[in-house]
Amino acid sequence: MVYRVIGIMSGSSLDGLDLAFTEIEEIGGKWTYEISAAACLPYTAEWKDKLSGAIHLSARDYLLLHSEYGHYIGKQVNAFIETYGLAYRAGLIASHGHTTFHMPPAMTGQLGCGAAIAAETGLPVVSDLRTIDLAYGGQGAPIVPMGEKYLLGEYAYFFNIGGIANISANRKDEYVAFDVCPANRVMNMLVAEQGLEYDAGGAIAASGKIDQSLLEKLNAFAYYDKGYPKSLANDFGTDTIYPLIKQSGLSLADSLRTCVEHIAQQVRKSVVMILAKHNETDAGNARMLVTGGGAFNTFLVSRITELLQPFLLDTVVADDRLANYKEALIMAFLGVLRWREENTVMHSVTGARKDSVGGAMWMGDGR
Repeated sequence: MVYRVIGIMSGSSLDGLDLAFTEIEEIGGKWTYEISAAACLPYTAEWKDKLSGAIHLSARDYLLLHSEYGHYIGKQVNAFIETYGLAYRAGLIASHGHTTFHMPPAMTGQLGCGAAIAAETGLPVVSDLRTIDLAYGGQGAPIVPMGEKYLLGEYAYFFNIGGIANISANRKDEYVAFDVCPANRVMNMLVAEQGLEYDAGGAIAASGKIDQSLLEKLNAFAYYDKGYPKSLANDFGTDTIYPLIKQSGLSLADSLRTCVEHIAQQVRKSVVMILAKHNETDAGNARMLVTGGGAFNTFLVSRITELLQPFLLDTVVADDRLANYKEALIMAFLGVLRWREENTVMHSVTGARKDSVGGAMWMGDGR
């Protein structure tokens, strides 16, 4: 059966709203996919301010923004459908929302009311994908490994470089995944002071020098020595890592170079941690797929590749469409699983006491 779904993702880097119209097919337990249309709709300065400042709102104003943002997403979906001629083709929407609070296992919060999206589009909507996992004692993150396992099974490792970088691994029939460290959000905040959106290709970082004192401070946080499952909130990057880098007084180039080295070293440390838990010294012929906006930071990817050479056969950067829209694709896949009432989250990844079927379902009026 073929499912035609619009997957929606808003990452912590606030670069925009990712939408991917996907055609996902299941035959005999084997899944295939095609991203037929995709777009990243940049946020206006107003929406960036609203989303980044949401954690400081009162409960009343937060819920008002939750509804407003849901209607905004719905309107963007309608425009996306019209632009790409998807009317009467898309049958389901799966929206991750924009993460604000993440405090597992107590709570997690994603802005973007699913009911409002359904009301705007008339289509059924799956939202609130993480909450049930937290209710079962899990981290609620990462949730993309279910999609990686069934849609991208030819890779043993996955590294996604978004606002927060995360890693997934399928080792000895156990699937594990966790957040590694802050990434794009912090680097983008640094270059924003010079009017740039990002460090294209990592060129500025490549021109800088590593500051060992700052690098040691960045690597010293207790989170990095903590075993998995584990996950990070956005504010670890914005309120802890970024101020620490700024306090160093380094030039932009040296700050970025040190940040790149920090990320690369933490990826290496994460792979070593995974291998050690499974009593392995290397990953054999395993390959790692690199996705996310940071996949286009060629300098960062080159440093990661260099540090992983003793452990992995190859590091593969995904093609542009998959690199940009992998998370939107997997949101669509999770929406399909929710529609089929099948598990969307693996407890081996999140630390919950059981696998679960995550997501609230909102039925549109079919118009």
